Amino acid sequence: MARFPLYQVDAFAEGVFSGNPAAVVPLDEWLPDATLAAIAEENNLSETAFFVPLDSGAFHLRWFTPTFEIDLCGHATLATAWVVFNELGFAGPRVRFESKSGPLFVERDGDLLALDFPSWPPRRVEVTDAMRRAFGAEPLEAWAGRDLLCVFADEDVIRAMTPNHAAFHELPYVCNIASAKGRAGGEFDFVSRVFCPEVGIPEDPVTGSAHSLLTPFWAERLGRTSLSAYQASRRGGRLACELRGDRVRIAGKAALYLRGEISLGGA
Repeated sequence: MARFPLYQVDAFAEGVFSGNPAAVVPLDEWLPDATLAAIAEENNLSETAFFVPLDSGAFHLRWFTPTFEIDLCGHATLATAWVVFNELGFAGPRVRFESKSGPLFVERDGDLLALDFPSWPPRRVEVTDAMRRAFGAEPLEAWAGRDLLCVFADEDVIRAMTPNHAAFHELPYVCNIASAKGRAGGEFDFVSRVFCPEVGIPEDPVTGSAHSLLTPFWAERLGRTSLSAYQASRRGGRLACELRGDRVRIAGKAALYLRGEISLGGA
Protein backbone atom coordinates (compact mmCIF):
# COMPACT_ATOMS: atom_id res chain seq x y z
CA MET A 1 0.00 0.00 0.00
CA ALA A 2 1.38 3.40 -1.01
CA ARG A 3 1.19 6.15 1.59
CA PHE A 4 1.72 9.89 1.12
CA PRO A 5 1.57 12.79 3.59
CA LEU A 6 -1.30 15.23 3.27
CA TYR A 7 -1.58 18.71 4.76
CA GLN A 8 -4.50 21.11 4.68
CA VAL A 9 -3.50 24.75 5.06
CA ASP A 10 -5.74 27.84 5.16
CA ALA A 11 -4.04 30.47 2.97
CA PHE A 12 -4.51 34.26 3.14
CA ALA A 13 -6.04 33.52 6.54
CA GLU A 14 -5.84 35.18 9.92
CA GLY A 15 -6.34 31.72 11.44
CA VAL A 16 -8.07 28.44 10.74
CA PHE A 17 -11.59 28.56 9.29
CA SER A 18 -10.77 31.68 7.27
CA GLY A 19 -8.96 32.30 4.01
CA ASN A 20 -8.84 29.58 1.36
CA PRO A 21 -8.12 25.96 2.30
CA ALA A 22 -5.72 24.02 0.08
CA ALA A 23 -4.55 20.44 0.28
CA VAL A 24 -0.80 19.95 -0.14
CA VAL A 25 0.74 16.58 -1.04
CA PRO A 26 4.56 16.23 -1.10
CA LEU A 27 5.80 13.49 -3.45
CA ASP A 28 9.19 11.96 -4.18
CA GLU A 29 8.20 11.41 -7.83
CA TRP A 30 5.13 12.04 -9.92
CA LEU A 31 2.14 9.74 -9.72
CA PRO A 32 0.05 9.16 -12.87
CA ASP A 33 -2.06 12.18 -13.80
CA ALA A 34 -5.23 10.15 -13.33
CA THR A 35 -4.22 9.44 -9.72
CA LEU A 36 -3.44 13.12 -9.06
CA ALA A 37 -6.84 14.08 -10.46
CA ALA A 38 -8.58 11.41 -8.37
CA ILE A 39 -6.90 12.63 -5.16
CA ALA A 40 -7.98 16.20 -5.93
CA GLU A 41 -11.52 15.06 -6.57
CA GLU A 42 -11.51 13.09 -3.31
CA ASN A 43 -10.20 16.10 -1.36
CA ASN A 44 -12.95 18.26 -2.91
CA LEU A 45 -11.20 21.53 -2.12
CA SER A 46 -10.78 24.33 -4.63
CA GLU A 47 -7.17 23.19 -5.13
CA THR A 48 -4.88 20.34 -4.26
CA ALA A 49 -1.18 21.10 -4.78
CA PHE A 50 1.36 18.37 -5.54
CA PHE A 51 5.09 18.93 -5.62
CA VAL A 52 8.32 16.99 -6.13
CA PRO A 53 11.89 18.11 -5.35
CA LEU A 54 14.27 19.00 -8.17
CA ASP A 55 18.05 18.56 -8.20
CA SER A 56 18.44 22.36 -8.30
CA GLY A 57 16.91 22.69 -4.81
CA ALA A 58 13.66 24.01 -6.28
CA PHE A 59 10.36 22.10 -6.50
CA HIS A 60 8.10 21.21 -9.42
CA LEU A 61 4.57 22.29 -8.48
CA ARG A 62 1.20 21.40 -10.00
CA TRP A 63 -2.36 22.32 -8.96
CA PHE A 64 -5.62 20.43 -9.47
CA THR A 65 -9.19 21.54 -8.82
CA PRO A 66 -11.73 18.73 -8.29
CA THR A 67 -12.21 18.62 -12.09
CA PHE A 68 -9.27 20.35 -13.80
CA GLU A 69 -5.50 20.91 -13.73
CA ILE A 70 -5.00 24.67 -13.56
CA ASP A 71 -2.00 26.67 -14.78
CA LEU A 72 -1.61 29.02 -11.80
CA CYS A 73 -2.96 29.03 -8.25
CA GLY A 74 -1.88 31.54 -5.65
CA HIS A 75 -3.43 30.27 -2.43
CA ALA A 76 -2.25 26.69 -2.97
CA THR A 77 1.26 27.99 -3.76
CA LEU A 78 1.22 29.93 -0.49
CA ALA A 79 0.00 26.79 1.32
CA THR A 80 2.71 24.68 -0.31
CA ALA A 81 5.40 27.15 0.72
CA TRP A 82 4.10 27.02 4.29
CA VAL A 83 4.56 23.23 4.23
CA VAL A 84 8.05 23.49 2.70
CA PHE A 85 9.19 26.02 5.30
CA ASN A 86 7.44 24.63 8.38
CA GLU A 87 7.03 20.89 7.83
CA LEU A 88 9.97 20.01 5.57
CA GLY A 89 12.47 22.28 7.32
CA PHE A 90 13.52 24.32 4.28
CA ALA A 91 16.10 26.71 5.68
CA GLY A 92 16.39 29.37 2.99
CA PRO A 93 14.53 32.68 2.98
CA ARG A 94 12.93 32.01 -0.42
CA VAL A 95 11.66 28.87 -2.12
CA ARG A 96 11.48 28.46 -5.91
CA PHE A 97 8.77 26.51 -7.70
CA GLU A 98 8.79 25.49 -11.35
CA SER A 99 5.29 25.47 -12.83
CA LYS A 100 3.20 25.70 -15.99
CA SER A 101 3.31 29.49 -15.49
CA GLY A 102 7.12 29.55 -15.25
CA PRO A 103 9.24 30.08 -12.14
CA LEU A 104 7.40 31.20 -9.00
CA PHE A 105 8.95 32.32 -5.72
CA VAL A 106 7.70 32.57 -2.16
CA GLU A 107 9.69 34.32 0.55
CA ARG A 108 9.31 34.77 4.28
CA ASP A 109 8.41 38.28 5.40
CA GLY A 110 7.90 38.25 9.17
CA ASP A 111 4.64 36.42 9.80
CA LEU A 112 3.68 36.74 6.13
CA LEU A 113 4.55 34.65 3.11
CA ALA A 114 4.96 36.64 -0.10
CA LEU A 115 4.33 35.26 -3.58
CA ASP A 116 6.37 36.53 -6.54
CA PHE A 117 4.00 35.97 -9.48
CA PRO A 118 3.71 37.19 -13.07
CA SER A 119 1.75 40.38 -13.73
CA TRP A 120 -1.21 39.89 -16.08
CA PRO A 121 -2.46 43.34 -17.15
CA PRO A 122 -5.91 42.86 -18.72
CA ARG A 123 -7.29 44.34 -21.93
CA ARG A 124 -10.61 46.16 -22.08
CA VAL A 125 -13.54 44.23 -23.57
CA GLU A 126 -17.22 44.94 -24.15
CA VAL A 127 -19.70 44.41 -21.32
CA THR A 128 -22.13 41.71 -22.51
CA ASP A 129 -25.56 40.47 -21.47
CA ALA A 130 -23.92 37.18 -20.44
CA MET A 131 -21.80 39.09 -17.92
CA ARG A 132 -24.86 40.87 -16.54
CA ARG A 133 -26.72 37.58 -16.18
CA ALA A 134 -23.79 35.82 -14.52
CA PHE A 135 -22.92 38.49 -11.95
CA GLY A 136 -26.53 39.56 -11.38
CA ALA A 137 -25.48 43.22 -11.41
CA GLU A 138 -24.52 45.89 -13.92
CA PRO A 139 -20.75 46.11 -14.62
CA LEU A 140 -19.34 49.55 -15.27
CA GLU A 141 -16.45 48.06 -17.27
CA ALA A 142 -15.11 44.68 -18.35
CA TRP A 143 -11.47 43.63 -18.74
CA ALA A 144 -10.02 40.26 -19.68
CA GLY A 145 -6.97 38.04 -19.94
CA ARG A 146 -7.00 34.43 -18.79
CA ASP A 147 -9.69 35.63 -16.37
CA LEU A 148 -12.54 38.11 -16.70
CA LEU A 149 -12.65 41.24 -14.52
CA CYS A 150 -15.91 43.16 -14.23
CA VAL A 151 -15.71 46.44 -12.33
CA PHE A 152 -18.73 47.53 -10.29
CA ALA A 153 -19.90 50.76 -8.71
CA ASP A 154 -18.77 50.19 -5.12
CA GLU A 155 -17.82 47.71 -2.42
CA ASP A 156 -21.41 47.24 -1.28
CA VAL A 157 -22.37 45.86 -4.70
CA ILE A 158 -19.59 43.28 -4.47
CA ARG A 159 -20.52 42.14 -0.98
CA ALA A 160 -24.26 41.89 -1.75
CA MET A 161 -23.86 40.21 -5.15
CA THR A 162 -25.94 37.09 -5.79
CA PRO A 163 -24.51 35.57 -8.97
CA ASN A 164 -26.12 33.12 -11.37
CA HIS A 165 -23.46 30.39 -11.31
CA ALA A 166 -24.90 28.50 -14.28
CA ALA A 167 -24.64 31.62 -16.46
CA PHE A 168 -20.86 31.77 -15.97
CA HIS A 169 -20.62 28.74 -18.27
CA GLU A 170 -21.56 31.13 -21.10
CA LEU A 171 -18.28 33.02 -20.51
CA PRO A 172 -14.95 31.63 -21.84
CA TYR A 173 -12.77 32.38 -18.81
CA VAL A 174 -11.09 30.34 -16.07
CA CYS A 175 -12.15 32.76 -13.32
CA ASN A 176 -14.74 35.53 -13.33
CA ILE A 177 -13.80 38.39 -11.02
CA ALA A 178 -16.09 41.06 -9.61
CA SER A 179 -14.18 44.00 -8.14
CA ALA A 180 -14.66 47.55 -6.93
CA LYS A 181 -12.70 50.29 -5.23
CA GLY A 182 -12.78 50.07 -1.44
CA ARG A 183 -14.92 52.38 0.64
CA ALA A 184 -13.61 55.91 1.17
CA GLY A 185 -11.58 55.94 4.36
CA GLY A 186 -11.89 52.16 4.63
CA GLU A 187 -9.26 49.53 5.29
CA PHE A 188 -8.90 48.21 1.72
CA ASP A 189 -7.95 49.80 -1.58
CA PHE A 190 -10.08 47.33 -3.52
CA VAL A 191 -12.32 44.34 -2.87
CA SER A 192 -13.24 41.38 -5.03
CA ARG A 193 -15.11 38.12 -5.34
CA VAL A 194 -14.13 35.32 -7.74
CA PHE A 195 -16.35 32.71 -9.41
CA CYS A 196 -14.86 29.71 -11.28
CA PRO A 197 -17.65 27.17 -11.93
CA GLU A 198 -16.05 26.13 -15.24
CA VAL A 199 -13.29 24.40 -13.24
CA GLY A 200 -15.52 23.13 -10.46
CA ILE A 201 -15.30 26.10 -8.04
CA PRO A 202 -18.61 28.01 -7.77
CA GLU A 203 -17.00 30.73 -5.60
CA ASP A 204 -13.35 30.64 -4.63
CA PRO A 205 -12.80 31.91 -1.06
CA VAL A 206 -9.50 33.73 -1.79
CA THR A 207 -7.79 33.66 -5.18
CA GLY A 208 -4.11 34.58 -5.31
CA SER A 209 -3.81 34.18 -9.09
CA ALA A 210 -6.69 36.63 -9.67
CA HIS A 211 -4.50 39.28 -8.06
CA SER A 212 -1.97 38.82 -10.87
CA LEU A 213 -4.64 40.64 -12.90
CA LEU A 214 -6.19 42.80 -10.17
CA THR A 215 -2.89 44.25 -8.95
CA PRO A 216 -1.77 45.86 -12.25
CA PHE A 217 -5.34 46.99 -12.94
CA TRP A 218 -5.88 48.76 -9.61
CA ALA A 219 -2.28 50.02 -9.44
CA GLU A 220 -2.86 51.94 -12.67
CA ARG A 221 -6.38 53.01 -11.69
CA LEU A 222 -5.41 54.24 -8.21
CA GLY A 223 -1.97 55.59 -9.12
CA ARG A 224 0.12 53.62 -6.65
CA THR A 225 1.93 50.30 -6.63
CA SER A 226 1.29 49.05 -3.06
CA LEU A 227 -2.31 48.03 -2.38
CA SER A 228 -4.37 46.44 0.39
CA ALA A 229 -6.94 43.96 -0.93
CA TYR A 230 -9.81 41.96 0.50
CA GLN A 231 -11.65 39.05 -1.12
CA ALA A 232 -15.15 39.29 0.27
CA SER A 233 -16.22 35.65 0.19
CA ARG A 234 -17.97 34.07 3.17
CA ARG A 235 -14.59 33.00 4.62
CA GLY A 236 -12.80 36.19 3.52
CA GLY A 237 -9.13 36.85 2.96
CA ARG A 238 -6.64 39.70 3.20
CA LEU A 239 -3.89 40.22 0.63
CA ALA A 240 -1.07 42.77 0.53
CA CYS A 241 -0.31 43.42 -3.15
CA GLU A 242 2.51 45.27 -4.86
CA LEU A 243 3.21 45.81 -8.55
CA ARG A 244 6.90 45.33 -9.37
CA GLY A 245 7.30 45.85 -13.11
CA ASP A 246 6.24 42.66 -14.86
CA ARG A 247 5.82 40.82 -11.53
CA VAL A 248 3.41 41.15 -8.63
CA ARG A 249 4.05 40.52 -4.94
CA ILE A 250 1.05 39.02 -3.15
CA ALA A 251 1.49 38.47 0.59
CA GLY A 252 -0.64 36.92 3.29
CA LYS A 253 -0.70 34.65 6.31
CA ALA A 254 -1.33 30.91 6.45
CA ALA A 255 -2.53 28.50 9.15
CA LEU A 256 -2.22 24.72 9.35
CA TYR A 257 -5.55 22.94 9.81
CA LEU A 258 -4.68 19.27 9.28
CA ARG A 259 -1.83 16.76 9.03
CA GLY A 260 -2.79 13.38 7.61
CA GLU A 261 -1.90 10.55 5.28
CA ILE A 262 -3.24 9.29 1.97
CA SER A 263 -3.39 5.50 1.54
CA LEU A 264 -3.58 4.08 -1.98
CA GLY A 265 -3.79 0.54 -3.25
CA GLY A 266 -5.36 -1.38 -0.39
CA ALA A 267 -8.40 -1.78 1.79
